Amino acid sequence: MEFGYSEDQDAIRDAVARICERFDDAYWLARDKEGGFPTDFYEAFAREGWLGICTAEAYGGSGLGVTEAALMMRTIAESGAGMSGASALHINIFGLNPIAMFGTEEQKQRMLRPMVEGREKACFAVTEPNTGLNTTQLKLRADKRGDRYVVNGQKVWISTAQVADKILLLARTTPLEEVEKPTRGLSLFYTDFDRERIRVREIEKMGRKAVDSNELFFEDFEIPEADRIGEEGRGFEYILHGMNPERVLIAAEAVGLGMLAVNRASAYAKERVVFNRPIGQNQAIQHPLAKCWADLEAAWLMTMSAAWQYDQGLPCGAAANAAKYLAGEAGFTACETAVMTHGGFGYAKEYHVERYLREVMVPRIAPVSQQLALCYVAERVLGLPKSY
Repeated sequence: MEFGYSEDQDAIRDAVARICERFDDAYWLARDKEGGFPTDFYEAFAREGWLGICTAEAYGGSGLGVTEAALMMRTIAESGAGMSGASALHINIFGLNPIAMFGTEEQKQRMLRPMVEGREKACFAVTEPNTGLNTTQLKLRADKRGDRYVVNGQKVWISTAQVADKILLLARTTPLEEVEKPTRGLSLFYTDFDRERIRVREIEKMGRKAVDSNELFFEDFEIPEADRIGEEGRGFEYILHGMNPERVLIAAEAVGLGMLAVNRASAYAKERVVFNRPIGQNQAIQHPLAKCWADLEAAWLMTMSAAWQYDQGLPCGAAANAAKYLAGEAGFTACETAVMTHGGFGYAKEYHVERYLREVMVPRIAPVSQQLALCYVAERVLGLPKSY
């Protein structure tokens, strides 16, 4: 059993860190205040080929695994970019995996290469206002009319829709009451983001202002049949192949952000003098930070295990959900502890840790809640009856 990184993996971390060094705390503080997609950050990674880290070489990518992608995403978050930087690239790393697995050769060439090269940005549209995480109950309809589908309905919490050129869309093509089981009748599409037929409303939120979240309203939005991925009605099955990698990457980002917070808090605790001694000399400061580090390290081992299982073609749902849960909780506690270590200054934007606390709510909530991650483990690992 090998716990160390290979030379190539160390080289990946070093190369990614060098790009991140160009975007300092002042850059991310400005993005947090002003908003606006971090296009220069995105383009820096696109120029050096990192958007295709998991994409096959035949389509312009590097052909590496989710393990390497997780190392990359942790490094980005830990650099100071946090979830603002990670989320700007996130969808490109895992989102088009269903196309890579179920698309035709023509679709792969047409759809994957522009994303890898940074010429097209994508958004991923699944969640709806009245269904939440109950994906099988999606209502947005795509009605077949000749060689096209006509889409009407709503989606919500869609990241990067303000800047997206393409949309990966899950829509119901057969009414729920007409299918044998609720996982059927959903189809997956990857197509142009037509802003004349898709109205985008940005959602004001507590953090990660640089990466927009949106509600989408579809009005007679047309999709060519050639942009349907795989068979009609099997879209839910297809998106499952992107869900476990997403959980792994979210976990990696939460660990990175948590480690960033712990390191910032530790540096402050060495310098901040109260009652004629650095506050880091007090065990009341030391022990919470040490526990955060230990919890983050444990979550990272779970994340690496899940990534390895996925890359080996093994079932990894339990490990991926456990990694997401552990990293989300450990990351949140680390960011909260960093704010408390700074005392009153932790509330000030100039020290950055309050931004980390706001941003760490993303991997704690998304892509599934802590409770649903635990439900998966309870049902699939412990054999307990389904609770919902």
